[in-house]
Amino acid sequence: MILALDTSTANCTGALFAADGALLAGADEEIGRGHAERLVPMIEELLAGRAPTRILVGCGPGSFTGLRVALAAAQGMAIGWGAALDGFSSLALLAAGAPGRDDLATAVTGGHGELFVQSFSRSPLASAGPLLNLPPAAAAQAAHARLVVGNGAEALVSERGWGEAVEQLPSARHALLLPLSLASLPARPIYGRAPDAKPQAA
Repeated sequence: MILALDTSTANCTGALFAADGALLAGADEEIGRGHAERLVPMIEELLAGRAPTRILVGCGPGSFTGLRVALAAAQGMAIGWGAALDGFSSLALLAAGAPGRDDLATAVTGGHGELFVQSFSRSPLASAGPLLNLPPAAAAQAAHARLVVGNGAEALVSERGWGEAVEQLPSARHALLLPLSLASLPARPIYGRAPDAKPQAA
């Protein structure tokens, strides 16, 4: 079985798949904060006494604290169960669950009013540009696809003045739609920007 997790955004999401890829159980809870308190009970509910042989975990970008919740849980469970562990980009997961088949841009709110933005091609799904962290006006210039998906989509499309915005958050239910190239990353954070905290000067 395969367990997929993502806590990079306001959505605390998990899914359990059979070896053939069939979805056995899934959960999506838009909780904002509190992932650390909710994720472990959610995992217990999804597993119902079963143990996965592979774990897929969202690496971000997203909330510095939030995305580390799923990463820490996944790393601990992988050690405990002897399960294989792989990471994926949370923006790629968002793209995998987007409607339609056209190329798209993903836009997720980051810190300081900025957006995490990345473009993707489809058929097959693949990155079509670098991960960027930009103010909405600059993000609007960087994203050229008509379709924009994510909780920052409305802000980007409004700034740009054209296109279609789909407000959506990543869901672990779409994890097996990711091609191997996008679902075999090292399980470590993709922050997308520098931390706010600065080391004290000597």
